[in-house]
Amino acid sequence: MAEAEASEPNDANAMALATAGADGLPDVRIVLLKGVDARGFVFYTNLDSAKGDELRENPQAALVLHWKSLGRQVRARGPVTRVTAEEADAYFASRARNSRLGAHASRQSRPLADRATLEREVEALAERYGEGPVPRPENWTGFRIAPVSIEFWQNGPFRLHDRVRFTRDGEASGGGTSGGVWRGARLYP
Repeated sequence: MAEAEASEPNDANAMALATAGADGLPDVRIVLLKGVDARGFVFYTNLDSAKGDELRENPQAALVLHWKSLGRQVRARGPVTRVTAEEADAYFASRARNSRLGAHASRQSRPLADRATLEREVEALAERYGEGPVPRPENWTGFRIAPVSIEFWQNGPFRLHDRVRFTRDGEASGGGTSGGVWRGARLYP
């Protein structure tokens, strides 16, 4: 991530997130990776969004981080759980005030008559909260993908790329990347 942040001009933490609802149809969108540690990959969203609905119906996801400037990507997939309320509160409090107001105003993925409607709702919320704290909405939280496989890809000359995939054998104690036995394998490009 440090190399990507130094080399990518914008949003080195932008990742494609794939989910599927009960109907099994895949859906994908770009979200921002907001944390990665031994427990997994964390992103935040509105629970009433399409991805929130899909993750409730089918709590599994896949992600791809691609850094064109480095010629690298990371893929991961696994079960998804919600972060704790404390984690969500802490991250929400770190966001810009207007982003916190926007989280309250947004009925993410629902029809919107026009942009002016959204802007009026944000203005009304700004007046309501004044200079006081803007609490995290109950329908806004984070999710953690506890990977069962992680693949690293690096661009190579003449499409002779390097690919290495790590897959966990057995159950992880506590989820994330700890627990179980990780086995690595080099893959054909």
